[in-house]
Amino acid sequence: MAKALMLVPPLLFAGLAATFFLGMQRENPDELPSALAGKPAPAVQLTGMTGAAPFTDATLREPGVKLVNYWASWCAPCRVEAPTLEKLAAEGVAIHGVNYKDKPENAQSFLAELGNPYATMGADPNGRMALDWGVYGVPETYVIDGEGRIILRFPGPVTERTLQETIRPAMEKAAAPSN
Repeated sequence: MAKALMLVPPLLFAGLAATFFLGMQRENPDELPSALAGKPAPAVQLTGMTGAAPFTDATLREPGVKLVNYWASWCAPCRVEAPTLEKLAAEGVAIHGVNYKDKPENAQSFLAELGNPYATMGADPNGRMALDWGVYGVPETYVIDGEGRIILRFPGPVTERTLQETIRPAMEKAAAPSN
């Protein structure tokens, strides 16, 4: 019995080491996976924003690839991604904005200063919709296919590099006939 108990610590250590090793083999070990990838996007439940076309659940289910971007005026990385989102919008990519836990006047000032890349937009003042979507923080961008399914969740600012390496490939996948 004592010999068997002596094997427990080394076996526990080996199991823990294997778990850590496998976790480090992921492409981005810091990225938290999305439980919603490949599933229909949760319902859109937003408050309207002054001067913005409303982002509704029907908008999300329309044909074509689209992006859903969670942002806030108080979010420094949101400022970093603003030029990249403007570039995508200029290319004709439909980007739907969710203003997260922000004051309406601050959100309007942010857009006036940095530009408005959003085809439609709404406010999530209490973060309820963000909870349903599994948002950890802003900015966060989702690639949605023409059937309203989440293809990719990307946490962090969309930079030129992430656009080329992550977002565009996901958009191509979303546009493919058999996702």
